[in-house]
Amino acid sequence: MWDRLLVNCNIATMDPAVDAPFGAIMDGAIGIADGRIVQVGRRVDLAGYRAESIERLGGAWVTPGLVDCHTHLVFGGNRSGEFEQRLNGATYEEIARAGGGIVSSVKATRTLSLEELTEQARPRLQALMRGGVTTVEIKSGYGLDVENEVKMLQAAKSLGESEKVRVVPTLLALHALPPEYKDRREAFVQLATDQMIPAAKGLAHAVDAFAENIGFTIDEVRKLFEAAKMHKLRVKLHAEQLSNLEGAALAARYGALSADHLEHADEAGIEAMADAGMVAVLLPGAFYALSETKKPPVDLLRKHKVPIAIATDCNPGTSPVLSPTLMLNMACTLFRLTPEEALAGMAREGARALGLQDEIGTVAAGKAADLCVWRVSRPAELCYWIGHPGPERRIVAGQDA
Repeated sequence: MWDRLLVNCNIATMDPAVDAPFGAIMDGAIGIADGRIVQVGRRVDLAGYRAESIERLGGAWVTPGLVDCHTHLVFGGNRSGEFEQRLNGATYEEIARAGGGIVSSVKATRTLSLEELTEQARPRLQALMRGGVTTVEIKSGYGLDVENEVKMLQAAKSLGESEKVRVVPTLLALHALPPEYKDRREAFVQLATDQMIPAAKGLAHAVDAFAENIGFTIDEVRKLFEAAKMHKLRVKLHAEQLSNLEGAALAARYGALSADHLEHADEAGIEAMADAGMVAVLLPGAFYALSETKKPPVDLLRKHKVPIAIATDCNPGTSPVLSPTLMLNMACTLFRLTPEEALAGMAREGARALGLQDEIGTVAAGKAADLCVWRVSRPAELCYWIGHPGPERRIVAGQDA
């Protein structure tokens, strides 16, 4: 006997095996047992099955739980002052070079205890959850020394243990150069490769870096990726956001899970990503907040069949975003994705960007029962409304959350 049977619902499975837009099953049903989906199909085809609880959803739409595959959710303080600076004409690069930007968040993060850091992040995580997120990646990168990077990863782990959401921590080892290493770049990179990565093993599922003129060079990132490879950790990369350093191609050579941002990516980089089976993670919140004009090459990604994920990039400086559904809308209005592409990007392809495509991301038998129930007339409404308030119900591992 199943634990739950959801009926009288329409299902946007996002499963390519279902030959319909959004992988839709009309008047469907979902059987759940032991936290997993055991059967999905038309209600009439599941009518003979028994369950402890039969729940009639009144024609609501059920989707996979949303996957926010790129966030910097854990940090100290905020950077609203820099928001004002940008409105007065300062660029992101100018602020960063003057000691603001990421480094200012580092200073605030280092002063907080593990408990304080966790509790400051909790309301941000809960906002994403209210918006429909059931899995969230949380990067470190505002500690920039071994002790504080580990503290950030521990805060992310603690949030996942105390909230009804899956948390996937990532070590963002090369995010910015801390002030104490201002004239010792090589020593900081060595700290990341020789000490941060070993200390993060067991806490982080992957290693990340920021390849950019105001970040780290391709050679520095290569050293980090070699160390990650030695410790059997997957990699991903902030690439081609402000310029093209050929980071996407480098990430492809290391079998990266994803390359993220990509506004300045060229066709050679996109081809390399396609050959490596990578995901392109697009971040419309940062594009919007920075008033950027160069859009990521969506047509090239489509041409080369690179999966496209969408994420909030929630961070204190360049994407203070707490609404996943707003990102669905912006992916469509700013980057011209279709609603189906956008929803897939925050479900199926978001899961792929975390290496979790066999566990979550579609409504399919065998996967975890992470679901959202939406009171909408069609799935495109989730992208149509500018910041839809969220689902009426979240289900994580088969339990209401």
